[in-house]
Formats: sequence, C-alpha cells, structure tokens
Amino acid sequence: MVLRTPGKNGRVTMGIEDLVNQGNEFLEENKEKIEGVLKSDKAEEISDNVLGAAAGFVKKVAPEGAAAQIDDVRNKIDGAVGNE
Repeated sequence: MVLRTPGKNGRVTMGIEDLVNQGNEFLEENKEKIEGVLKSDKAEEISDNVLGAAAGFVKKVAPEGAAAQIDDVRNKIDGAVGNE
C-alpha cells in the first residue's frame, strides 16, 4: 500500500515505496555504468585516499596491536572498489 498525502504546498508527495522502486529501477537500468565507475582508476584513487585516511585515524584510537587487523579490513574493502 502506498500512502500519498498532500504536503504543505498542496502537492501530493511521493510515497517511500515509490522512491524505493524508482531507485531500484535506476540501479537496474544503469548497472553496467555503475559497475564501470566503481572499477575505474578514479574510484581506485579516491578509495585509496579515503581508506588510507580512515585506517590511519582508527589506528590512532585503537588499542595497540590492532594495526594488522585494521590493515586487513582496509585491504578487503579496497578490493571491492576500484581496479586494483
């Protein structure tokens, strides 16, 4: 069931179900393009920078001896994004 109610401006707002369906349709229609972007050189560069910074921060606040586990998690995430 989709509930649509008039907003403050009198227009009918889109229901959550409609938004989810549109998002799913967009993903399905653009699946190849999205996968291409996620496996690009630019995505690799950005993910390396973000993951490196995040791992560095976590190492500063994590207990001693956790560095290897942090690096392992970082590497697993990095393997899912980019092309390396």
